[in-house]
Amino acid sequence: MQRKNGLWKELVTNRLLFLMLLPTLLFFIINSYTPMVGVYYAFTRFDFNTSLFNSQFVGLENFKFLWKSGVLVKLTLNTIGYNAVFILLGNVLAIALAILLSELKTQWFKKLTQSIMFLPYFVSFVILSVIVYNVFNYESGFLNTLLEKLGAEPVDVYNTPWIWIFLIIIFYLWKNLGYSMVIYLATITGISEEYYEAAKIDGANIFQRIWYITVPMLKTTFVMLLLFALGSIMKGQFDLFYQLVGNNGMLYNTTDILDTYVYRSLKVTFDIGMSTAAGLYQSLFGFVLIMTVNYIIKKINDEYALF
Repeated sequence: MQRKNGLWKELVTNRLLFLMLLPTLLFFIINSYTPMVGVYYAFTRFDFNTSLFNSQFVGLENFKFLWKSGVLVKLTLNTIGYNAVFILLGNVLAIALAILLSELKTQWFKKLTQSIMFLPYFVSFVILSVIVYNVFNYESGFLNTLLEKLGAEPVDVYNTPWIWIFLIIIFYLWKNLGYSMVIYLATITGISEEYYEAAKIDGANIFQRIWYITVPMLKTTFVMLLLFALGSIMKGQFDLFYQLVGNNGMLYNTTDILDTYVYRSLKVTFDIGMSTAAGLYQSLFGFVLIMTVNYIIKKINDEYALF
């Protein structure tokens, strides 16, 4: 009874704050929790001739098919593999670039460089796909036109799967590196100059100041961004993969991820049960991963954990 009174007192005392929170709660209830009812379709063989909840219940058959066909393993490896490279390589390069920019003394050049690097973040994936197609198109692309003029053989990029492993990574970094760099640069800007002045007095050179002051100060930001990124490691960059690869079946072995498979299952094969099963697996795997990583980090250093 005391707990109920305490809750009611809290609601009455902070009623304006809870009222302000209400739109956010409604948003998540309508857009995040209500659609979770659709998880049921992962255990059915969906039939368009029946109502939503009258499809044949097949239990774990959809998951068994994904596993036995090898599709689930391939999609998991591709999704985690790409995201692992995006996270690790992206953060390392962002930190390096942020440190380099912070050491520049010419302010106008520093701001110009920062703006140029940040600009690709605003480029639409649709525009990016057009650029990529015009560069790598076999018949009239810029690359093959240049190779022909140099007397070399043209390269059929859209029928060479292994090339796209590097192309996707390169274009992801090109588009997102500037955004990550700005976050780290903001952290560096917040570091007190007194640390660097003291290090200079002690005779530390620029590399020692970076290694012993700047890098350790970036640790908290790095861990937080890492945890946020790991939370969505099973969600690939759908726009990037779909716009660059599209429905080119020749590239599926090296570029197909869970998001593109789910979308293709809905759009091409209309297999709602299979796509829902893949999506549910994706969500559960990501949830377990973020909980595990957060638990490990909490054991190592409680300050860096999300919760």
